[in-house]
Amino acid sequence: MQNQTRIVIENVLPQLDGGAFAIKRIVGQKVSVTADVFSDGHDVIECQVKYKHEKDKKWHEVRMRPTENDAWKAEFKVEKQGTYIYFVEGWVDYALNWQHGTERKIQDNQHVKSELLEGAEYVKAVQKLADATEKEFLKKAATAFASEKQYDQAIEVAMSHELTAIFKKYPILYIENKSNELQVYVDRKKALFSTWYEFFPRSASEVAGQHGTFKDCEKLLPRVAAMGFDTLYFPPIHPIGEVNRKGKNNATNAQKGDVGSPWGIGSKHGGHKATHPELGSIEDFKRLVKKAQDLGIEVAMDYALQAAPDHPYVKDFPQWFKWRPDGTVQYAENPPKKYQDIQPIYFESTDWKNLWKELLDVALFWIEECGIKVYRVDNPHTKPFYFWGWLISEIKKKHPDVLFLAEAFTRPKIMNELAKQGFSQSYTYFTWRDSKKELTDYVTELTQTEQKEFYRPNFWPNTPDINPFALQSGNESVHLQKYFLAATLSSSVGIYGPVFEYRVCEPMTAGKEEYLNSEKYEYYHWDWSIQNKLTTLITRINTIRNEQTSLQQTNNIVFCSTNNEQVMAYYKHDDDYENETLMVVSLDAFNNSQAMIRIPIEQLGQQPLKVEDLITGNTYYWDKEWNFVELSAALPFHLFKIIR
Repeated sequence: MQNQTRIVIENVLPQLDGGAFAIKRIVGQKVSVTADVFSDGHDVIECQVKYKHEKDKKWHEVRMRPTENDAWKAEFKVEKQGTYIYFVEGWVDYALNWQHGTERKIQDNQHVKSELLEGAEYVKAVQKLADATEKEFLKKAATAFASEKQYDQAIEVAMSHELTAIFKKYPILYIENKSNELQVYVDRKKALFSTWYEFFPRSASEVAGQHGTFKDCEKLLPRVAAMGFDTLYFPPIHPIGEVNRKGKNNATNAQKGDVGSPWGIGSKHGGHKATHPELGSIEDFKRLVKKAQDLGIEVAMDYALQAAPDHPYVKDFPQWFKWRPDGTVQYAENPPKKYQDIQPIYFESTDWKNLWKELLDVALFWIEECGIKVYRVDNPHTKPFYFWGWLISEIKKKHPDVLFLAEAFTRPKIMNELAKQGFSQSYTYFTWRDSKKELTDYVTELTQTEQKEFYRPNFWPNTPDINPFALQSGNESVHLQKYFLAATLSSSVGIYGPVFEYRVCEPMTAGKEEYLNSEKYEYYHWDWSIQNKLTTLITRINTIRNEQTSLQQTNNIVFCSTNNEQVMAYYKHDDDYENETLMVVSLDAFNNSQAMIRIPIEQLGQQPLKVEDLITGNTYYWDKEWNFVELSAALPFHLFKIIR
């Protein structure tokens, strides 16, 4: 039977799939809750959001305020990591309803003695909840309501703001109604704001022709830190399979000395819980992780759930692979790409419980043995969604600081599902968004739709797998544009280097987004000492990101109108509007650009503004709604700090 209530609660937001998944926040952020709450008739209703951390016993509450058309709104702040629970509660507030009705009668010059006697009952009901000062006020109110001689005083008290405040503070909930409980998962700040740098450890050697080691990587940590990167991501560091090993440029047959793809994991030297012997030992890796931490850098490991044909799993757990009638295993494919050096794990194995447990143990091993707190997950969209939901949840129970980046360039609904299942961040389509309309539409989708509640984008201009057409010219201005856009549109950004900053861009073949002589299949000898315009400006942009809190989030963005389709402008603010920035970028890589920019007066007002270009240090005064800017192909952006 339906519970007795007069309150209807509908359209509670934010929520995902009817509460099946938690929305996401980081510590210190607010959750803005809206709902439609109404009742029959014309009685006064009230509603509130109740919330608590999963480990708290006591519920907190914040009263909702009406907006329009029976819609209500309230905010609460999440103060610590883990899961918060929240719901909306509504009720007919008979005390406030009495006060409102009595006030209207008094204003109509009606005698309200009977109403005052009724009010005395409401006063007595809240008296036991009130503090000493309030009790004294309520006691006098009850006396006045019951006395004919104090009628004038009584009607003054009945209409007072003091009485309203007490009734609101101590509501008497009678036949109230509640929404379903919903969840918000709260991560540490790095889940929202991070700056990633990727390089291949085997290319870290100072000696040409020599395989790099973890000790070589230690020498590069100061360079990574100096450029302002806080996350150093390594492709897989495990032993590389020797059976069906790939040669240079993805050749099917490896030649003597070919080192193979790091994603072909496992050999006679071990599997997912071992390190490649030429890189060094686990102790060497632990030392590298510790030295990185001392410089403010977290090392992110690649979590790639696949096996080379000679991985120990293939011999020890053949049931975890799907065997064909001729006794072979179908290798991995992503047509037209073929990965003969990789055997997919068969997640539909009848031994799936032991398989899941082993894969969880792999992740926990590096967390607990080496202090890893960030995983970049290879191709998670090719494994069951519910496996990821389980694995991430199990790890978060013991290690809530651990974050997961989903490397899934695939269909939108699949990318969204992975984010809902618990991935902290996700790769995006930014890599292929080049025009003003494409960029504006895509970022608007990420920040102004339901995606903003669960999908945290990480913008990468390039990866070892993707040599995008936009970068293949090697044009310096395009590289500058791409990094500036990635680093200011999104609060998380990453590059594959030093390929990006050195503008290594030759494709394997025309019309393909693959690198010629890809580092995936060989190691390079880089001159890591090179400083150029890109390294200088990347460092400057990263420094600004660390200083300006408005750039440390993604969703608080407003696109500004311009009179030039080759010029983009957008404004960002932090949650409290204490830090505000305005970015202007030219998409023309060959010519100087001029434009009139409309400042967002809806957020900033129409007062004159002082703006400082944090790239050049120049200061300007804007006293109009539309203001002139000029950009060159050599320096195709402005990053203005707004000074009130």
